[in-house]
Amino acid sequence: MNKFTPTTRKNQKPDNTLSRRHFIGKVLLATTAASVLSSCKTERYQIGCFTRPWNQYDYRVAFDNIAETGYKYVGLMTHDKGLLMTPETTPEMAAEIAEEANKRGLIIAGAYGQNFDVRNSVNEGIAGLQRLIDSCSIAGCPDVMLGGIFSPELDEPYYKVIAECCDYAAEKGVRLNIKPHGNTITTGLQCRQRIEQINHENFRLWYDPGNIFWYTKGELDPVDDVADVKGLVVGMCIKDFRRPNIINITPGTGDVDFPKVLSSLREGGFTRGPLLVEAISTGELDYTNAEAVKTREFLEDLVS
Repeated sequence: MNKFTPTTRKNQKPDNTLSRRHFIGKVLLATTAASVLSSCKTERYQIGCFTRPWNQYDYRVAFDNIAETGYKYVGLMTHDKGLLMTPETTPEMAAEIAEEANKRGLIIAGAYGQNFDVRNSVNEGIAGLQRLIDSCSIAGCPDVMLGGIFSPELDEPYYKVIAECCDYAAEKGVRLNIKPHGNTITTGLQCRQRIEQINHENFRLWYDPGNIFWYTKGELDPVDDVADVKGLVVGMCIKDFRRPNIINITPGTGDVDFPKVLSSLREGGFTRGPLLVEAISTGELDYTNAEAVKTREFLEDLVS
C-alpha cells in the first residue's frame, strides 16, 4: 500500500486531436522503445550524454555534438532556452525533439524534468506532472528525473503528486525517478526513504555521485553513501566533484571514485541501465567536444 491514499482515480486524459508531429512522436516512441529494449538485451550499460555541456546553444547543436563525439544515447536537460522537458513542453515540441534525435541516430534515454507546481493544490500538481509525462512519452523518453522540492511546507503535497501519478506514468511507458538533489533528498538514505514512502515499482532512483559530494559540501563520499541505495538504482548521472566545491569538471579527474561507486551499485543490483554524462569541463566547442570524447572513453573502459 502507498502511504498516500489517492484522492482521485486519475485525471481525465486530454482529448486533443493529434497533430502531425504528435503522431510522428507516437510512432517514434514505439520505435525508440524497441531500440532501447534491444540495446538493453545486448548492452549492460547504455553510455550517453545529457545536453547540459552544450547548454549555451540550441538543443539541436547539442544533439549534433553528442552524436559527433561518439555517443549513441542522449539525455534531455538544458539548452539555451532552459530545460527541454517541463510541464509546459508542448506535444508538438516533444515530437520535434524526438524527430531531431532520430535524425542523428540518437536514442533518448532519459530526461531531467525538474518539477511541477504544487503551490496552489495537489490537483494542479498532478495535472502538471501528467503533462510532463505526456511529453516524455511522445518524445520516446523512458525515464524522467525529478529534483525534489526546496520549500519544506510543500514537501508532503509534492510527494503526494508523485504517488498519484505513478500508475499514469507506467501506462504511458515512462518511469518516474528522483536523484540526489539537496534538501530532503541530499543523500542516498534520504532518497530511499522517499521511494519507500511512495512504495511503487514505477518510482525509482537515478544515482548522482557528484551531487552527493556537492550537496554535502564534500563531507559525504558517495563510496560510503551508495550502500543505502541497494536495489533502487535504474540509471546514473555521471558527474564528478572536486573540493572545495567544484562540479563542472570532466568525470575521472575529481574526487569521485567511479570504479568503487559502480562496483557497489553492481553489487546492489544495478547491473545494466543508462549512464548519462551530465557535467564535464567546458569551454570553446572543440574543447568541450574533446572532453566529451575523453569521458565516453573513460566510461567505456569503466564498464568493459
